[in-house]
Amino acid sequence: MIRSLGLATEPVHASTGVLMGLVGEGVLPSLTPLLQMEEGRAQGLNLVDRAIDFDASGSSGFGAEKLADVLDWAERLGFSALNITYPCKQAVIPLLDSLDPVAAAVGAVNTVLFTADGRVGLNTDTTGFERAFRAELDDVRRGRVIQLAAGGAGAAVADALMRLGAEELVIVDLDSDRARSLAKSVSERHGRAAVPASPDDLADLLRTADGIVNCSPIGMHNHPGAPFDLTLLHARHWVADIVYRPLYTELLRAAVAAGGRTMHGGHMAVGQAADTFHLVTGRAPDLPRMHRHFEELIAAP
Repeated sequence: MIRSLGLATEPVHASTGVLMGLVGEGVLPSLTPLLQMEEGRAQGLNLVDRAIDFDASGSSGFGAEKLADVLDWAERLGFSALNITYPCKQAVIPLLDSLDPVAAAVGAVNTVLFTADGRVGLNTDTTGFERAFRAELDDVRRGRVIQLAAGGAGAAVADALMRLGAEELVIVDLDSDRARSLAKSVSERHGRAAVPASPDDLADLLRTADGIVNCSPIGMHNHPGAPFDLTLLHARHWVADIVYRPLYTELLRAAVAAGGRTMHGGHMAVGQAADTFHLVTGRAPDLPRMHRHFEELIAAP
């Protein structure tokens, strides 16, 4: 039983052969499969992790609406597990047989294990973000924290921010119903204020904010740009971004220029990859080694 993540499941494999996949849009440049495979190689495992990219399907009709088919194919082909990313972290839930308590509380899944008891959904985004934040920004003020986006990754990060002691979490999303729903569920679970807000409120909110976390895809290689007017940043703001391709997004570069502290998305990426590796293989990952490998990969031309 793996207890470090609060997960109620046994590892899928502790053998020498593991087949995994990464499912989502724009995942071909992802470094997660390479991180998983290198850690497997270092531990003597034949671990294969392949990207299943809906964006790369062209006109074949192989899109996110085929998620159910992808899970069926993976299960029949003998996959041990799938990592699930944007935009499928919530859509995958009805396709599963059970949820780990952490994933059930968060309401989003980024890891699916194929077990003898069926498909089990888990969430290592939330533990990965918490692990990264404690390592990089543990001493920052967390009075008012603004989170951008309330999707699957946002749900995981919001839960982590509450565990990290955010006194007030402001969830900003273009979809007001989604922001309101996440704020309500987070408040009920943690007993502290989480409130929804509109992007139109950001200028006022940032005047009294301590930190900002970008959980939207804006800033990714295939979603370039910044999530808000960067002139609103101040030296008192710390900024975390869950995007890591590129590692230093426009948002993080502007935050550094303004004199604020930052945390790039690579820290969360390694944290969740390490937790997923543990779940799938039953073996403890070497976290410093995984960080070193990530740095080598991100620096490669």
